[in-house]
Amino acid sequence: MDIAVIGLGLIGGSTLRALARAGHRVLGYDADPATRATARTAAARAPAAARWQVAPTVRDAVASAELVVVAVPLPAFEIVLDELGKAGYTGLVTDVTSVKGPVRDLVGRRLHRLAGFVGGHPMAGRETSGFTSADPDLFTGCAWVLCLEPQETSLPDWLELATLITGLGARVVPATADEHDRAVAAVSHVPHLLAAALAASATDPLAAALAAGSFRDGTRVAAARPELVASMCGGNAVAVGAALDVVLESLGRARAALDSADPIGDLTAWFTPGAAARAAWPPKPGATLDLPARSDALIRLGRAGGWVTAVSPDRRSVTAVRPDR
Repeated sequence: MDIAVIGLGLIGGSTLRALARAGHRVLGYDADPATRATARTAAARAPAAARWQVAPTVRDAVASAELVVVAVPLPAFEIVLDELGKAGYTGLVTDVTSVKGPVRDLVGRRLHRLAGFVGGHPMAGRETSGFTSADPDLFTGCAWVLCLEPQETSLPDWLELATLITGLGARVVPATADEHDRAVAAVSHVPHLLAAALAASATDPLAAALAAGSFRDGTRVAAARPELVASMCGGNAVAVGAALDVVLESLGRARAALDSADPIGDLTAWFTPGAAARAAWPPKPGATLDLPARSDALIRLGRAGGWVTAVSPDRRSVTAVRPDR
């Protein structure tokens, strides 16, 4: 395919590199001239069969594109949509933004201009950012959500993108935007808040000198750029608030256990459910099965924690995996 990637940070740059390596014709664009220059230099050093080009403007990037991948933070998303409109682009669009409800709403006001839109979010990342951190292997084996709104999303468009993304080695998880936002609030957004709070609390020099694996693992994502994490959590404020309340209530019970007559016994009971949940993660894949390529079947698959690994050439079925319960 002819694909344009708008935004060349960690995720956008990794998408561009992975698509180019998979044999697609890819044009990238970033609003930052220095990032464009870095991407051009990297392209010249890439293997000949996996090179990409960098365009000077959005208009140039999308001029011959069949698909546009929008890879910018949520506050810049509407600006890119407006740029696509000014460029006269009317083709298929997807994105990699970590919040899906606001993106769905922004696109909904402009959908008449586009051939179609399918929201996406690869569950992959690092605490570092920018094109210099981009890695074409970043998505190998990762879960990549493709939003499927039963009354809104074009199933042929969804299957087109599922074919593209499974071709990059990712596992495609069908979900509605609202279901996605509730799920990532608990497993992605709140962990960022907890990591930042923990990192900021360790101000004692002796504590910093003694910090080891638990502190390192618990605070890794606190090194991410604050403005990116703030837009992610703030853009999903309602779901993040609800998920954070659950964690705060649990921490409140842990705090109470410390003041109880039997802190060790009470804390053992408090730790037990978390230890069991962590031991059961990640879920073990069950048997591979063929499912009809229908919206209802795909949504049930995602709600069961399953994923798509391939789409049949005739687009009538998908190869899928459910977790082994």
